[in-house]
Amino acid sequence: MAGIYIHIPFCKRKCHYCNFFSLASQKMKEPFLKALRIEMELTRDYLAGAEVNTVYFGGGTPSVFSPGEYLMTPPPGALPKKGGGETPPPNPLPKKGGGVVREVTLELNPEDVTESYVEELKDTWFNRFSLGVQSFADDDLTYLNRSHSAAQALRAVKLLQKTGYENISIDLIYGVPSSSGQLWKKNLEIAFSLDVPHISAYALTVEQRTPLAWMINKQRYAPVNDEDQISQFRQVMQMAKEHGFQQYEISNFSKPGRHSVHNTNYWNGIQYLGLGPSAHSYNGNSRRWNISNLTEYIASMEKGELKYEEEILSPAQKYNEYVMTSLRTMWGCSLEKIISHFGFRIADFFSQGASRFVKQGLLVELSGVYFLTDEGKLFADRIAGELFFLC
Repeated sequence: MAGIYIHIPFCKRKCHYCNFFSLASQKMKEPFLKALRIEMELTRDYLAGAEVNTVYFGGGTPSVFSPGEYLMTPPPGALPKKGGGETPPPNPLPKKGGGVVREVTLELNPEDVTESYVEELKDTWFNRFSLGVQSFADDDLTYLNRSHSAAQALRAVKLLQKTGYENISIDLIYGVPSSSGQLWKKNLEIAFSLDVPHISAYALTVEQRTPLAWMINKQRYAPVNDEDQISQFRQVMQMAKEHGFQQYEISNFSKPGRHSVHNTNYWNGIQYLGLGPSAHSYNGNSRRWNISNLTEYIASMEKGELKYEEEILSPAQKYNEYVMTSLRTMWGCSLEKIISHFGFRIADFFSQGASRFVKQGLLVELSGVYFLTDEGKLFADRIAGELFFLC
């Protein structure tokens, strides 16, 4: 079982908070598509024949390409036939005992979701959509420099649903200084009223070398308030429970059985191939990442060369990654798995460290599996960091 991530490095304009590799230009779209096809051929053996069960088109803004343009660039691996064939079930996790459901996700910006765009989607492989809403309040969208309005976001969700697509995820950002607790609650009420099966909620992070960091430093924008972020995070956890959503990962909430299979595979350590500039790949033993430069990426592909950096993971690094990712999920961190993969010495180290957090009410242990409590989720990175094995 494996996944493929395809990075689309184009945007209509850059959001103030974004530090992902992307360009506010579409001049190199055609050369990029040609380079992407070449990379697909060059990396065909990276996953060593593993069955691809998820493909995720992220960015950037993947919806800058028309659905028809994606038809010219089929991702590697077996995919549902376009315009027909069996319709995959909505989005269950892989079943025990064999058989996986293919999930092909496309990230969309609300302003790109028009009737004609959605009509074209019917002929593609996409069966899941991740909509970059971020907020249903125009003041928040202005602060973030988003290119859509709150009305467009609502219209986009309803248009997808009207066309027959129900496997929709919406992204929200909390802790935006323009949004009070009451406005954030209204945001959540709107989101849960839309009857989508998946909601992602991320804290606004001020990354270095972004326009947002510069404007806050120059006192042109209000800074992020940590207490507001904590309060709003508590709100989304509480309202998700009230609406029957599972917090299956710290930032991700879904109706039962409607988790993102692709992202869950990341957290479960499943191998994946990343295509496109800046994309990351993981094969179980190493991580590698493509150059974050579109011109160099295209030039290297034209020469038939892969240009990336790579890190071979040590046993300690693999353990640290397992602790960091598993604790973020509702499936927790298994002592049995630590013993089988990393040995009794590291398992003892983990259990001794974890016991401190159990006493503090930040972790809970059930049958040898450790989970973050709601309070612990506020300190997830610190807890994981203190359980890392350093050598």
